[in-house]
Amino acid sequence: MTSAARRDPVTDALLTPENSALLVIDYQPTQINATNSIAPHTLIQNVSMTIRLAQLYHVPIILSTVNVQNGRNQDTVPQLRALLPDQPSYDRTSINAWQDQDFYQAVRALDRSHLVMCALWTEACLTFPALDALAEGYQVFPVVDAVGGTSTLAHETGLRRIEAAGGELTTNAQLACEWQRDWNRTDTVPGFVDLLLAAGDFVKLD
Repeated sequence: MTSAARRDPVTDALLTPENSALLVIDYQPTQINATNSIAPHTLIQNVSMTIRLAQLYHVPIILSTVNVQNGRNQDTVPQLRALLPDQPSYDRTSINAWQDQDFYQAVRALDRSHLVMCALWTEACLTFPALDALAEGYQVFPVVDAVGGTSTLAHETGLRRIEAAGGELTTNAQLACEWQRDWNRTDTVPGFVDLLLAAGDFVKLD
């Protein structure tokens, strides 16, 4: 029962808290209300878990919205804003967040090679920055249970396009296990267990 020495967490090919960043893009009422590949309450619950996991492992988060400052759209939904009360939001007009200079520079400044992405909708605001990031050499990990499209077909087609370009699909449960990696890292074990219990991925047996 002796774990191998921890691999360099910055150069590790797998996700680590030290090489990852979480991008949360366009979880706004208009986008959520037009998402049909997953129930809205499930979507919000799932992306909330992704955010909480990032916070547990001290993974930096970049938040973005579209068309809030020009009055065409509302801000990030309150359920998620409450989890990120002091988080700056990069508002933009471009559908592709990667083409907004403030957002792009914020990602670059983190100097993280592994980008965990959650965005609405899958076919547009997830696919476009994912493809651009992959083209620039980033590793991209869409959290498939925390994203959604305007239809199941649109959602699945967007994911296929990202995967074909080299994106690595993940889920919240897989993300949690990958960031945790070893039970000997005891500081985060209670939070890990609590989050997976709350999500129904673990069943507590008496």
